Amino acid sequence: MRRHLNTLYVTKPDAWLHKDGENVVVKVDGEEQARVPFHILGSIVCFGSLGATPALIGHCAERGVCVSFMNRNGRFLARIEGPVSGNVLLRRGQYRLADSPEQTGLLASHIVTGKILNQRTVVRRALRDYGGSSADWAARLQASERRLSNAARRSAKMRDADAIRGIEGEAARVYFGTFGDLVRIDEPAFNFHGRSRRPPLDPLNALLSFLYALLVHDCRSALETVGLDPAVGYLHRERPGRPSLALDLMEELRPVLADRLALSLINRRQLAKRNFQTEVSGAVTMREDGRKTVLVAYQNRKKDEVLHPFLREKTTIGLIPFVQANLMTRHLRSDLDAYPPFLWR
Repeated sequence: MRRHLNTLYVTKPDAWLHKDGENVVVKVDGEEQARVPFHILGSIVCFGSLGATPALIGHCAERGVCVSFMNRNGRFLARIEGPVSGNVLLRRGQYRLADSPEQTGLLASHIVTGKILNQRTVVRRALRDYGGSSADWAARLQASERRLSNAARRSAKMRDADAIRGIEGEAARVYFGTFGDLVRIDEPAFNFHGRSRRPPLDPLNALLSFLYALLVHDCRSALETVGLDPAVGYLHRERPGRPSLALDLMEELRPVLADRLALSLINRRQLAKRNFQTEVSGAVTMREDGRKTVLVAYQNRKKDEVLHPFLREKTTIGLIPFVQANLMTRHLRSDLDAYPPFLWR
């Protein structure tokens, strides 16, 4: 159990919640694990828990405490609220900001700047971990690091959304132009010659696409949990059926939760060529055994603890999408002057 931004996250899958006076009590196998007063809570998020008593749900509704239920993998299932909710005001604020070019540009700038800086951290960590490699290899990565730093500085100053998208595309070409150098095993199947999507044309692209799909589900669940509309974004343009805001939120987290994990799985030889298959169309997909390996590694990665740079509190990586969604709502409500992206150290 953790509390961030007045939200109680119940991450034990066999937890049961009930009301005791003016407190939320969390029990596991009949033993009390946590007791939190209602007056300090804004919401409760349960991951795969057994459930909650009607008395607790009813009291939460009366007190304006939203209760959200997710499955064990973090996919949104349901949200319970009382009859009076500020979500309509929150969503109206979200829509108004989306209609403002200046405000849209500001939010897009912070999202893209956070993404580029986290990409730079992936490159820096490779230089730190494999600094004894060849001089040419180190020179290539150092050049990419400098170009990413320059792109981040330009993005931070920009307020035009189209120009910011252009900088993001430029940074992506630099980053993925170097990504193959971050693969440290001698295996031709994992040679990387650039990002390919719909369909992925090599095993590493197939792995990245699979991890990005997991991440976008987590981001969409986080946004639905805090009451935002996942379809109305700022960096990604709106299209029917497209979770644009979830894609926005995912951008800064790709290097942290997906790219670094993909490299670890390959460099540690947890995945091999046999875990992938090539379709008649040329598309490369993961076999069932490969997907199982990735899912286990992804869930374990989400248990790792990091210090959140804005909150200055420790949190698990799996809760970062929910914390960032909460920070986004605070910006949309004007409680924060700007949206603080998650910056990985």
